[in-house]
Amino acid sequence: MNYSELTTVMRRLALEAGEKIMEIYNSDDFEVMVKSDDSPVTVADQAADALISEGLRAAFPDTALVTEEQSDSHDVSAMTFLIVDPLDGTKEFIKRRGDFTVNIALVEDGVPTRGVVYAPAKGRMFYTDSVGKSVEETGPFDLETRGETTPIKVTDPDNAALMVVASKSHRDQATDDYIAKYDVKDMTSAGSSLKFCLVATGEADLYPRLGRTMEWDTAAGHAVLHGAGGRVVRFDDHTALAYGKEGFANPFFIAYAPGVDLKEG
Repeated sequence: MNYSELTTVMRRLALEAGEKIMEIYNSDDFEVMVKSDDSPVTVADQAADALISEGLRAAFPDTALVTEEQSDSHDVSAMTFLIVDPLDGTKEFIKRRGDFTVNIALVEDGVPTRGVVYAPAKGRMFYTDSVGKSVEETGPFDLETRGETTPIKVTDPDNAALMVVASKSHRDQATDDYIAKYDVKDMTSAGSSLKFCLVATGEADLYPRLGRTMEWDTAAGHAVLHGAGGRVVRFDDHTALAYGKEGFANPFFIAYAPGVDLKEG
């Protein structure tokens, strides 16, 4: 894989998809449908998926592609693959809350090594560069020319005063009970894969997820966090969260800055 080309392509496709999503987001109305698993999907999900899939297949025809919106791709079995959630945070999109993202990632040998997370309504974009280090780009987000980028890095956390980020739409008592095991200075909530990025930038130290997610929900954010020095582990045994699992479903997990003193579940 040519990582420099990959970074360029992923960034451009995320921006193009974000533009398409925002056209629909800012329209007077848009159709909301329900998938077989009772989760919502919109025309924005579908339009962004078509754009990203076409672009990735054209640029990397020999690399397997897994995408949330194409169920036939959920049978893919490969060590190296591209994985896409064209609109992560559909519930946030529907409620017009802005906390939704475009997610594109490369997984190699079970590890997300490259990724882009773009939050078009927030004007924030995070990605791994050609050597796997994570940056945040500031606008104007030109399709062909990268703007100013700032290297991002996890904090050296104070375990007596941790910053915790949790889900906006999927918060529950089990999550609150686990967070209560830590000395928390402050908490914030965010939708979609932005939670990984807040840990990656040092805006949070810890993100526990005790709920259902799929690999396309987490791979890009995981790659960005990994490239910023962070880690993502299974909730049950604190081993690394692996990708390419059958069905692409994740166990509960914890994303964190390595200085956090992890508690048992």
